[in-house]
Amino acid sequence: MVTSRLPLAFLAALTVSLGVASAALADTSVSSNWAGYAAHRSGVRYSEVHADWVIPSVTCTAPDQTYSAMWVGLGGFAETSQALEQIGTETDCNSDGSPVTSVWYELVPAPSEPIRMTVHPGDGVAAGVQLGKGKNAKKVTLTLRDLTTHKLFKKTIKASVVDATSADWIVEAPSVCISASACQTLPLANFGTAAFGIAYAKSAAGKLGAVTSPWWGATSITLQTHARRYVTYRAGTSADGTAVPAPLAAVGSAFAVTYQAPQQVQTNPFYSARRSADAPTYIFH
Repeated sequence: MVTSRLPLAFLAALTVSLGVASAALADTSVSSNWAGYAAHRSGVRYSEVHADWVIPSVTCTAPDQTYSAMWVGLGGFAETSQALEQIGTETDCNSDGSPVTSVWYELVPAPSEPIRMTVHPGDGVAAGVQLGKGKNAKKVTLTLRDLTTHKLFKKTIKASVVDATSADWIVEAPSVCISASACQTLPLANFGTAAFGIAYAKSAAGKLGAVTSPWWGATSITLQTHARRYVTYRAGTSADGTAVPAPLAAVGSAFAVTYQAPQQVQTNPFYSARRSADAPTYIFH
């Protein structure tokens, strides 16, 4: 788990406000591309989401190309969601068996945007998404700090549309798309175990809480084949490999996600399309 860089007063306030959260149980769901937790409750809108994590290492086996992303975000959980604001890290496996690690942000329905920051497996990172208020409600501030190298990315962007109905802490099998409605979930990389710490959100009403909280409920999401896809308006088939979140710990503010190997890796026709100059494609998380 990443060592906290938050003031002790903040952590104390978070613990006090969430004193009953550790006893709360999340409901469950399955997804073809997400694993982790989403906080939500009817009528609750979120203004911030944050977490720390250590960028996981991946086990690569040539010539298999596999992919994994770890992020925090707002939106994207509801069946009718058309938007998602997120920032995170990605660790993939190239066909030669070498790993590659990167940082990115994404304001769905726009595709993923790379961040010019060099990161490595084992680096601790702290990431957050914050929405503006009132007439600035579509302004999204994205922050990612490498706690190991002390590099910082921070950017505020006006989104075309935002979704503030959930707060999400997710390990994902990314997707490659040729349009907003034609996507393929990529095979999940073997990341072993990935852990989120100091995972918390803030509602638009100013309520501060962890993944589970008296102010909202949470859903535990397991990644497995032939399940619901997030964000749901995109079509796509399931990824190989599964990922399972552990129960919440640390007063509902920490959890791990564990990779489970598939029976066999299947050929994905989008691999070549992803790199073909005459067939433009887009990476989505």
